[in-house]
Amino acid sequence: MSERDNILGRIREALKVPAPPADHQSHSRPSAALPTNFSSPIRKWLPAVGPSAEDQLALFRQKATGLKADFHLLSGREELANKVAELRKAEGWTKVGAHSGVLTDFACQRLDLPICRTERGYQVEELENCNAGITECDALVAQTGSVLVTALSASGRALSVLPPHHVVLARRDQLVGDLPEAFALLKQKYGAKHPSFISFITGPSRTGDIERILVLGAHGPQKLTILCLE
Repeated sequence: MSERDNILGRIREALKVPAPPADHQSHSRPSAALPTNFSSPIRKWLPAVGPSAEDQLALFRQKATGLKADFHLLSGREELANKVAELRKAEGWTKVGAHSGVLTDFACQRLDLPICRTERGYQVEELENCNAGITECDALVAQTGSVLVTALSASGRALSVLPPHHVVLARRDQLVGDLPEAFALLKQKYGAKHPSFISFITGPSRTGDIERILVLGAHGPQKLTILCLE
């Protein structure tokens, strides 16, 4: 008997065992959320998070820029709008994707560009042809330099993925220390009605599969810019 026959035989035997019912309430496993106590073995692999807001901001900046993201701390909405306009001019944007939001609306008003609004019906090809996707977010995670977005804060799944440049508009008060704090924020904000899409974006899309050479933009945006308001 060949190895292929052995593998197929084991698969056939495994399929004889019925799968448990998909009742998550009566057949759920214990929560897999990260523990909040600092004695957990997981903690030794993660950087320590300082107690002050300044410590957390410095750590977020260090981790995000180390992962090839561009981070800018801005003093107000005018500076934010000017920064977005600078990006448009530097990269020659001709069209952007965005969703309705307090920060996104303010920034997009200054661009004077065609905008693909993702909260409305749109063609995928239209979004793919945008030079940048501009979104808000739920949180910034200091410990990992990650941006937390959901289907509600970023208007679906595609806006933060399809355009080659993802521009995140955030506020400093959205900064949290670590992943358990980020999950606690989601629970407080959405309760049992979790968004259909939750993502921690840690730097631009990348892969090192081909000859161990780091390639940005392999599976998503090749550039990530985080604009954070004081």
